[in-house]
Amino acid sequence: MAEIDSTEQEAMAAEWAAAAGGDDSGADDMAAAMGMPEGSGDDLFDTDTGRILNQNEIDSLLGFDDGSGSGGMSGIHAIVNSSMVSYERLPMLEVVFDRLVRMLSTSLRNFTSDNVEVSLDNITSIRFGDYLNSIPLPALLAVYKAEEWDNYGLLTVDSALIYSVVDVLLGGRRGGTTMRVEGRPFTTIERNLIERMINLMMNDVSTAFDPVSPVTFHFERLETNPRFAAIARPANAAVLVKLRIDMEDRGGKMEFCLPYATLEPVREILLQMFMGEKFGRDSIWENHLASELWMTDVDIHAVLGESVIPLNDVLHWKPGTRLEFITTPDSSVDIRCGDVPLFAGKMGQRNQKIAIKVDQRLIKVT
Repeated sequence: MAEIDSTEQEAMAAEWAAAAGGDDSGADDMAAAMGMPEGSGDDLFDTDTGRILNQNEIDSLLGFDDGSGSGGMSGIHAIVNSSMVSYERLPMLEVVFDRLVRMLSTSLRNFTSDNVEVSLDNITSIRFGDYLNSIPLPALLAVYKAEEWDNYGLLTVDSALIYSVVDVLLGGRRGGTTMRVEGRPFTTIERNLIERMINLMMNDVSTAFDPVSPVTFHFERLETNPRFAAIARPANAAVLVKLRIDMEDRGGKMEFCLPYATLEPVREILLQMFMGEKFGRDSIWENHLASELWMTDVDIHAVLGESVIPLNDVLHWKPGTRLEFITTPDSSVDIRCGDVPLFAGKMGQRNQKIAIKVDQRLIKVT
């Protein structure tokens, strides 16, 4: 019965193959319906392997476009060039910049003698190259260096904030619209005023990082072209922190860009969920144990002399055997706790008791 079934299946397969090979009108009609060139229906079906992909479908899968379609990427090309960066969150970094917001509010109020409100918009991850391409121009880009971490960061000040700060510092009236002159570079006065504000911010950023890790942020240079502010490779990931600064009816945005390579020396600290977390270690118990150890009673022994004797001689000892030590009254005496040598000194007498005067410390105290 099985042989009959297999024979029938082979005959049916041969009949379908003959129909597909003898008459290509069905495949050509399907190819025409898909908008493919005439005669390309053979690419859709194969008598040996069944369904295969034609050249257009392969190009679509790989993301190659002939120019007739839309400008969006698709397929593997879109996956490789995806700008979506999914990196681990750094909870302590949010605490640092929340502290920075409060400090900046006070510093900028003293700097501008105006009512300044600083707010934190969001903290995201982005590729550094994508961020440089997304910076709206004109803008001022400040490159600063983290001295202890030996790496760089980027601070971007948009044009709205630049003109607002300059207007406030030069005595502009409140309630009026900020005068903007497009199509010209920033003047020396504008650059110097913004540089003073950036130096003030660098001090606040350094102070905000002090509870996490002492670091000094030093202002390096001021750029207007993002191409000259490349401090990392375009594909490298970075943390982008967006701040909003409002001065009543004026204000603008400021963005801190910190590459992950810059934060790598303090990555483990920034992964903590709260300040002082030590990844499972209990600081209260450690301090209590350390304080109690100083109150612990230990037994110490004064070793007047010692000698190395073969085991064969020791086995032949009898009552009355005498041991000779090469020790004189001026010889040094070791004070030990178990097998650990602590001090060395000279033996003497004080208040009718045998005493040892410590002359040398044999153990290092950390």
